[in-house]
Amino acid sequence: MSIADAFDAHDATGLAALVAGGEVSPTELLDEALSRVDARNPALNAIASLNEGAARRMISEGLPDGPFKGVPFLLKDIGAEAVDFPVSSGSALLKGAPCPGDSRFYEKLRAAGLVTFGRTTSPEFGVGPATEAAVYGGPTRNPWNTDHTSGGSSGGAAAVVAGGILPVAHASDGAGSIRIPAASCGLYGIKPTRGRVSMAPFAGEGWGGMSTAGFVTRTVRDQAALMDLVMGPELGDPYAAPPLPMSFAEAARTDPGKLRIGVLTTTFTGDPIHPECVKAVEDAAALLKDLGHEVFEAPLPDADTPTAMRALMDIISCGTALKLRSVAAARGREIEQGEVERIAFASRRHAETIDGAAYLGAINIVHAYGRALARWMSGMDVLVTTTLSQPPAEVGRFSHDRDDFLEFRLGPNGVLEYSPYCAAFNSSGQPAVSVPLHWTPDGLPVGVHLAAPYGEDCRLVSLSAQLETAKPWADKRAPLANFA
Repeated sequence: MSIADAFDAHDATGLAALVAGGEVSPTELLDEALSRVDARNPALNAIASLNEGAARRMISEGLPDGPFKGVPFLLKDIGAEAVDFPVSSGSALLKGAPCPGDSRFYEKLRAAGLVTFGRTTSPEFGVGPATEAAVYGGPTRNPWNTDHTSGGSSGGAAAVVAGGILPVAHASDGAGSIRIPAASCGLYGIKPTRGRVSMAPFAGEGWGGMSTAGFVTRTVRDQAALMDLVMGPELGDPYAAPPLPMSFAEAARTDPGKLRIGVLTTTFTGDPIHPECVKAVEDAAALLKDLGHEVFEAPLPDADTPTAMRALMDIISCGTALKLRSVAAARGREIEQGEVERIAFASRRHAETIDGAAYLGAINIVHAYGRALARWMSGMDVLVTTTLSQPPAEVGRFSHDRDDFLEFRLGPNGVLEYSPYCAAFNSSGQPAVSVPLHWTPDGLPVGVHLAAPYGEDCRLVSLSAQLETAKPWADKRAPLANFA
């Protein structure tokens, strides 16, 4: 079997096994990944930066004997601080900005033997469900159909995995930014329980506790093994998730048992969703029933979703303003119009209308919403919806070239209308996953969203693995994944 064939035939766990068995070398895998970047990235525009020298140095110095020894890997261009890989956060303002040190997240990945060689694209400051940052010279495109977005904010990560450049990649999720790209690109993604993955040592939380790091993968076992590597609190963390009854990897090998599963085919406010998204949920419900679960139509939640999402916008805009303020302080002058994209400037303008008491009020509203969701879900083990209310949007729909932040997020045809489920579970801190179970007749992926009560990450992994066995998806490949 050629290196290219091996790369296509195996997930990251499988590639690591080939390295361990001496069938391929880390250098050969890195060479293949870089070759695929050269061949496929021009159509995808998913690579933010490369540092081939750092990757080759890791290999020459001797890789740790970890579970992913020799597997090539890319970080997202937000977070996961690593000295060898500057972070621009999708902004020309920060292009090439050095990291103050290595994050614990990256240290754990490196200790596992992963060979990082660059970063993937994201929208400026991670705001939005599409990846079209001006700093990268154009939009990041979906390997299933390049007229459509790969999602955001981990759009570059999803594009490189769905495009067959890598089997796994780093992602992060503050309002759906793992699950939206996973759904858009036919991949599997987990947003774990709040506090499951630490941001130490450079941050305690992101967006008031809404954000977390994670991955996009083709297989459940890769996702589970990666989560096992990075989970766990660090000293001084503001949150710590409840202990798990088993590892993620064990959960992926464990039958979930008979679950009580609620199903919802509208938004949380009762609005209709695209017929293909309804079909995705209904087909998933039928499959779950065939697997022996108790499946029922869930009532609408007794929670004020519009008010909570409006409060979340205050939190997100303040996060952008804080980033811009820190840059301005470091260089000794204010950020001017034109130095960032229009929506980021609009986000800062909105933040300037929010005083400290209003910010804390927004946090309280979001936390109260989380408690309401938890009460609503107390009668079910898992909630099933679609991940997005529509198939992947066309490129340009969520352009940042606009001046009204709230309209962009909450207005007609805006982000909330497109992604009405994901941010709710960032607000509540509950674990949620996007599972690739459906494709439209014209070949666009539609993700199915599973959410569980706080701390029940293992339940979602077990159920995901059961669905993967019943309706395998890993061998479904996007057209651009076959591009030589």
